[in-house]
Amino acid sequence: MRLLLLGGTNFVGRVVAEEALSRGWEVTALNRGTQPAPAGVTALLGDRTAEGGLATLATGEWDAVVDTWSGAPTAVRDSARLLAGRVGHYGYVSSRSVYDYPLARGADESAKVVGSSPDAEGEVPYAEAKRGAELALEAEFGGRALLARAGLILGPHENIGRLPWWLNRIARGGPVLAPGPYDLPLQYIDVRDLASWLLDAAAARLGGACNVVSPAGHTTMGELLEACVRVTGSDADLRWTDPERILAAGVEPWTELPIWLAPGELNDFLHGASVDRAVAAGLRCRPVGETVEDTWTWLRSIGGVAPQRADRPKVGLDPEREAELLRG
Repeated sequence: MRLLLLGGTNFVGRVVAEEALSRGWEVTALNRGTQPAPAGVTALLGDRTAEGGLATLATGEWDAVVDTWSGAPTAVRDSARLLAGRVGHYGYVSSRSVYDYPLARGADESAKVVGSSPDAEGEVPYAEAKRGAELALEAEFGGRALLARAGLILGPHENIGRLPWWLNRIARGGPVLAPGPYDLPLQYIDVRDLASWLLDAAAARLGGACNVVSPAGHTTMGELLEACVRVTGSDADLRWTDPERILAAGVEPWTELPIWLAPGELNDFLHGASVDRAVAAGLRCRPVGETVEDTWTWLRSIGGVAPQRADRPKVGLDPEREAELLRG
């Protein structure tokens, strides 16, 4: 298989490249060259936001494309127009954020989505950007476009900082503010499981929209944080705290306490999707303990500080604020 990867040096793109290479695929990646692509990848230089930035893709044919773009939809629109007729399948890493909020727990791909346009330019809100890109691909590729609506993505090479923050916090030990309830179900996807599924879908020419996260309740907040304690070998004491108390203190879910969302509409939206279509298409999700352990191993191999995307804010609760809440 000849794979064209649009991106390929950071989190999801890097892991997709590594998975494809492990299968013996021929991998070409277009990116700006700010970071090296994995060994074995044919690197093409190009900035999709600049005039002439796709020039190196003017010729060539590929069996499949994987695109991880998160900015203005016009970049995906222009890539799709240029490549139409020269690729067999176009897989786009979209997001479950494209659904119109609120979303009932258990909703599938037929749920209402936000309005957008493939021609949207400039600073486009994340949900509209992803949906606009979907529309661009549907216009050019129809059923040959796979809209992989991922949710929370965890695992080695994470550059948002969510699981790395919890690992480093728990590794420091002592009392840890653990947001409850303990059995709060979580829904996420290990980046390696996402990459494997994307490539399987490309080989099978799977098209259309697909929620690509673990089945709802694949793990819980308690199991996740206990796995962090176990793999770090720390003396951390998880102090389980009611969500009402956390919210009353003004703590921001998802950002100050990464991954966690209190029970309610937002939790239903992000941790309650139906993934029947992805599972039927072969999605398999590894145990949470494996994701946590491998992320910790990777984090230690790079000195304990995870890379940080420039377009995303740093996450995590201030230590003094945590101590104050624990005292209260």
